[in-house]
Amino acid sequence: MTAPGVARVSGLRRFGGLSFAYFATIGLFNPYAPLWFQSLGFSTLVIGSISSLQSWTRVFAPYAWSWSGDHSGRRVELIRLAAAGALLSALGLLGVKSAVPVAAVTALLFLANSGVVPLYEATLAHLLQTPAGIDPARYGRVRVWGSVGFIAAVTSCGALLEWAGIAAFPYFVAAMNTLLLLAAWRLPATRAEAVHDEPAPPVLPLLRRPEVAWFFASVFFTVLAHSSLYAFFSLYLVSLGYGKAAVGGLWAVSVAVEIAFFWGQGRWFAKFTPQRWLEVVAGVTVARFVATAAGGAYAPVLVLAQLSHAITFAAHHAACIALVNRHFPGRLRGRGQALYTTLGYGLSGVLGGVGGGWLISHLGFAAVFWAAAGCALLGWLCARQATLVLARG
Repeated sequence: MTAPGVARVSGLRRFGGLSFAYFATIGLFNPYAPLWFQSLGFSTLVIGSISSLQSWTRVFAPYAWSWSGDHSGRRVELIRLAAAGALLSALGLLGVKSAVPVAAVTALLFLANSGVVPLYEATLAHLLQTPAGIDPARYGRVRVWGSVGFIAAVTSCGALLEWAGIAAFPYFVAAMNTLLLLAAWRLPATRAEAVHDEPAPPVLPLLRRPEVAWFFASVFFTVLAHSSLYAFFSLYLVSLGYGKAAVGGLWAVSVAVEIAFFWGQGRWFAKFTPQRWLEVVAGVTVARFVATAAGGAYAPVLVLAQLSHAITFAAHHAACIALVNRHFPGRLRGRGQALYTTLGYGLSGVLGGVGGGWLISHLGFAAVFWAAAGCALLGWLCARQATLVLARG
């Protein structure tokens, strides 16, 4: 009979495997899908609009998946269902070339996989819960495998697509989503899967609390700033004359420091409270996008900007997960994670993708990164307001 501690360690490793596989799919899709869309002859505005579909689906789909998880308790089974839907949708990319079918299949892909992260995070938080909240050191050691998956995909796929040609992109997407389904199938059952007799509590009263409202506002603006990176950074680099290998290398730099942060999260995260981290993150994000906009033609400047990803993404994500679990305990956890995805990565991504595409078509690529710096400044103001509300008690 397996000891409980051994079983839990094995379970956390499998969650690490799922994190690896999921973020490997993102490490392939986000940097290289715009280049594939461009190869199909789509305009910058169309590319931005299709890229924003990932965010459109996150406006409502994560909450639907998480509502089902909170009410049924069967989060692992739902993760498997989401991964299966993502694979079927990925296979659909093999047979489409024009804008409308590509957009439709892309939407189906992200409707499916948008359930993976909030369900995964809620289940993982249940496993890592302590009397003081989620264990940051152990969380970082699991989440780091997502960053490893991302960097493995973005570097290897950049080289492979350079060799095979961007037309091979849909086949890579299908292969990555096969890996995701296999990882989902290996997840262990958890106590969170128990079906509850009482209905899950509502979330609206929590959203009316000022500190929660300002928290989500800060997340919205800080992630809105990063939408310029996710949707247009690769195209920006290509427009400046960088090759696909250089594109992959600059993405890899950012994820390498992200890995370092997550691996040492228990040590780094103790330096500030999660709320204070939000202020630090937003301030560094302003500097990052000013550097990207002003110094894009200079590779050393871009490398320094990408190194700040350890703060602007990794520290931000860690702080948000800690605060979500503090504001949305117990059976509210899944919907709290979904709201973080929806309000942070859904609405902001929609505005960033469509608005950024319009801005680039009128003012050029650098303009979208200047706008990102302004959004980050708004994120800092909201985070500071949340800190003041908490200080007043």
